[in-house]
Amino acid sequence: MLDPWAADELPGDIDPALRAEVAHTTAHAIVHQGRAAEDPAVVERLVSLVEAEGLDAIAGMWADSPATTLPGALWRLYVLRDWVRRDPRTIAERYRLGVERAQVHGAVAGVASLPGPPEMVAVVDAVLSGVFAGDLAVALERAGAFCRVLATGAALDADLVEGHDADLAVRMTRGASGLVRTAEELEGAAGLWRIDRLD
Repeated sequence: MLDPWAADELPGDIDPALRAEVAHTTAHAIVHQGRAAEDPAVVERLVSLVEAEGLDAIAGMWADSPATTLPGALWRLYVLRDWVRRDPRTIAERYRLGVERAQVHGAVAGVASLPGPPEMVAVVDAVLSGVFAGDLAVALERAGAFCRVLATGAALDADLVEGHDADLAVRMTRGASGLVRTAEELEGAAGLWRIDRLD
């Protein structure tokens, strides 16, 4: 058994309170810097933060943050952007499947009719740009609507493959459920921003 002094000397994870402070400080600094700069080049750099720093670095700062916080909302937006950029073809197909049946207007999600992979990448970049150069609440709501359309498309896609790959259909259905949860979290964060309570 280690004595308490020896145990304190073991390397370990960062203190949760310090992690939360770093998450909030960096999120607020990034958002406020982008909003104050009014410079498209600054906004572009902030939108492409994942390419510059890597998703793991962003995760280290924000991934554990609750959805009801600014770092938590930003984390969800950057993960959504990264996912779309990694597989825009599948995202475009799921969007086309879901847009007619989702309980959102396609214009709210911000995607042109009959979108292809380039349009999917453009829309997530535009949504994230809105965080720094527009109304943050609207950007969060657009991202939520986008997730709802993708969730509907994923559920419909799961129905199509269920007959020949039940396991894949189950995974796709779980993914659709996760997208609905993300949409709800982003929409909730938008409401909190509007009343100045998105910490």
